[in-house]
Amino acid sequence: MKIIACYSNKGGVGKTAAAVNLAYAYAQSGARTLLCDLDPQGASSFYFRVKPSKKLKDTQFFEDVDRFTRAIRGSDYENLDILPANLTFRDFDVFLSRMKNSRSRLKKALKAVDGDYDVIILDCPPNISSLSEAVFKAADRVVVPVIPTTLSERSFEQLIAFFKESGLKTAKLLAFFSMVQGRKTLHGETMARLRDSYGKLFLTTELPFSTDVEKMGVYREPALCFAKTRPAGRAYLALFDEVNAHVSGGKTAVRAKGSP
Repeated sequence: MKIIACYSNKGGVGKTAAAVNLAYAYAQSGARTLLCDLDPQGASSFYFRVKPSKKLKDTQFFEDVDRFTRAIRGSDYENLDILPANLTFRDFDVFLSRMKNSRSRLKKALKAVDGDYDVIILDCPPNISSLSEAVFKAADRVVVPVIPTTLSERSFEQLIAFFKESGLKTAKLLAFFSMVQGRKTLHGETMARLRDSYGKLFLTTELPFSTDVEKMGVYREPALCFAKTRPAGRAYLALFDEVNAHVSGGKTAVRAKGSP
């Protein structure tokens, strides 16, 4: 079972949209997929029309295997299940601070479903915290959307610094440019600068700024369901192919249906 985290320490960069479309693409490829919504806002759960579990709260997420597994819900799509978030997830840092080996607690909880799924996608809240440290420890790869702007660049550099200070492997990071507007000179300059500085950490996929991504909230489904042949849809398929190639360790990767 592989664990892929969609994470950014900056909000509003397309993290949840990436998590939702990656989860859908993996499920469409035939992989048994669990999307675990760790963000108390529950946006991933909302996109898949799944209501939050009121019973999975407090330290039960990390300690009660039966309640954890019972909180998982099916989606409208084959091979794709959802572990919906609820507002108590906002206190994860408090719970983790009280636990021994807190950085390993998330991985231990997720192992409760090892054997049931081929891949787990984690949609993470936008901050650096005890939970994010546990995410970095548990994940095989951390997918990081970066808008090519000054503030997003600064946030990414802070993330790199945190990884190094914490003894974490930056090779886990798979960054990609999100909400790209090709006509903006600043976007082009920022992408060139970041690729020059952190080229090995950036995927080649660039997610364009698109109303199709915004429409996910209207249709409450992945962009790949209604815009697969449009620029955003093609970019998410390319993102899936690149991420999956890294996760599979260079082996022949499965491909999402409709991938070129």
